[in-house]
Amino acid sequence: MANSPHSPLPYTGGTPEPLDLSRSTTTSYTGMPSHTEDTNRFSQSSQSLSRKGFRHSTHLIPAPALPAGKRFRTFEPWYMHITVVIFVPLVMLCLGAALETATMISGRNQGFPVPQKNVFGTISTQFLLSFFPTVLIIPFAFVWRELDWTLRWYQPYVVLWNGNAKAEESLLLDYVELGPFLGMFRALRYKHRLIFWSSLTAMATYIFQPLTGSVFQLRYNPQSWGSNVTSIRQIGLSPDVLDLNAFAASAGFAEAAAFNNLDDPPFVHGGWATAEFIFPTDAFLNGSMTVNTTGIQTKVNCANPASTTVQPLDGDGFNVSYTSTDGCIPDSTVINASIASQQYGVVDAGCPDAASLNITFRPVMFWYFHIRDDNNQGEAKGVFCKPSIAATQVTASAGLSDGKLLNNVTFSGNYVTENNVTGGELGGKAFNGVLFDNSTDPFIQARSIAIKGGIPGAVFRLASQKGLQATFDLPNGLLDLTSTVYTQHLSLAAKTNFFLSQNSTLPAEMTAFLPRLVIDPFPAHTLAIALFLIGLIGIFLHIFARRQRRKLLLSAPPGSIASIVALTSRSGFGELLLPYDDEHTLEKKLDGLRFRLDRRTGAIVAEDEEPFEYGMEGDDAKLSLLGNQRQRPASIPHTPSSSQLAYQTATGYPPWVGPVKSYNP
Repeated sequence: MANSPHSPLPYTGGTPEPLDLSRSTTTSYTGMPSHTEDTNRFSQSSQSLSRKGFRHSTHLIPAPALPAGKRFRTFEPWYMHITVVIFVPLVMLCLGAALETATMISGRNQGFPVPQKNVFGTISTQFLLSFFPTVLIIPFAFVWRELDWTLRWYQPYVVLWNGNAKAEESLLLDYVELGPFLGMFRALRYKHRLIFWSSLTAMATYIFQPLTGSVFQLRYNPQSWGSNVTSIRQIGLSPDVLDLNAFAASAGFAEAAAFNNLDDPPFVHGGWATAEFIFPTDAFLNGSMTVNTTGIQTKVNCANPASTTVQPLDGDGFNVSYTSTDGCIPDSTVINASIASQQYGVVDAGCPDAASLNITFRPVMFWYFHIRDDNNQGEAKGVFCKPSIAATQVTASAGLSDGKLLNNVTFSGNYVTENNVTGGELGGKAFNGVLFDNSTDPFIQARSIAIKGGIPGAVFRLASQKGLQATFDLPNGLLDLTSTVYTQHLSLAAKTNFFLSQNSTLPAEMTAFLPRLVIDPFPAHTLAIALFLIGLIGIFLHIFARRQRRKLLLSAPPGSIASIVALTSRSGFGELLLPYDDEHTLEKKLDGLRFRLDRRTGAIVAEDEEPFEYGMEGDDAKLSLLGNQRQRPASIPHTPSSSQLAYQTATGYPPWVGPVKSYNP
């Protein structure tokens, strides 16, 4: 209802003040200020409303209808409930502590075991290690930003509740639009400390994703564990050793190795031949297995001769004689250079102490001859070898992914079990592997001839590959090559000749590079500190923030247009504003006003901060309409007018009592 000059004065929310009828006022019929008042301040034209012409009518807002004993329940989102705002930072604090503990355990144990095969099939392991941790941490970051957004949303109303708020700190302040980054600087300017810390922690949550995606790594570290393997061989003399099949095969392999630079075959390493065992079928990265098993060690004990004599014969012949350091003198070798300029062979070493032994167990001498490149003179080299064998306990290490090749064999003890290799008829004597008795079996005899020429031929082939003349010039050139090829030949032959089939279980130690889930210390420590600090700050932050807003009279979310209209529809200062006012104009028009929330209704009320001198212009009605809290000077008497008393009787005083009902029979 429009106010007329004779209308009762509305209640302003404070103690009613009587009209001072001695004052003169100039008021239009519609209640708007006349042209005698200041109409230029905060006006864009001469038609704008005077700032002193607005009035609020919050006194007309009825009290909410509440049951007896019930208090007004202010609006609060569910995620701002005390249990949520304490639970979320508390969980973040616990996550930080748990991550720090897990990092310490990971460093001590070199990570955590994981399945060797990716259970997710073709999905990248790198993707999984970054995706799942991110999925775990992102909800907390999202909720925390939502809590920060709500605190910034509430802040203008908290400022209004405290009263005496400038427009720039309340009505014109929009922390939500500013965002957390710019909001921090605005909060520092207005000393809104809770908003500053809330925005700072919300900004810190943006580092959660890159840190979380870098925390877990899959590394392959060496790991050892105990296991058992099945050995399928035991030391024993093969019954068909004199068929020479094993010697022929080993000689052939030695030749192939010399031509093709091959490594030792399975279960042969250097001078060792070990009992075969069954390897595990699981595939391991750089896996190896260490087994305590039995082995035969072969030593060829080769040495250069003490003297070598090359005597030219008529024509292209040469007579070569050798003498070993042990006094062994083999038969002289007659060489016809016209047949071949490069020749080689192996003969009985002619050692006196071995004259009683069978030819297969005697020391041997390898001889090599060629025509020198510089003077076309004949040159001969000899190598004396006296093989020996020993049955031992060994620790053998074999690769799990390289074809069962032994990569290391070490002596661990003597083999004391009775056997027919180191005992019995053989009595520990070693086959020389290149000289055998003549056989009436043409196949065995053919093998004997092939072996006899194959081993020195393999040595000569290696020397040719390295440079024949250079090898002859070296003091130990042919000695070293002969020792290598001859050792490989006898060791491989021992693997077949000195082991029989028999199964047994042996203890083994497996070592392999297995995948380990490792926590990277740097991102883990950084993320743990961030979670811990945000959680710790958040607990106190939201406790204080809840205390600030617990008395706010907000019955609906304050962000909607309807709620804003409800809070300001009776405030009056909206008459100063126009729909097309920009931000600068709004700030200029609202400058000089102070704003607050009405403690009874929660409506936004404006008050003029300019000094007011009683008796100059305006009247008590204007003072009431402005809703200010100025105290009347004691020199001005407080005398209620009849119109004001009548208004109070008609509307009810205080407002929540309601008007006086008249009797209507």
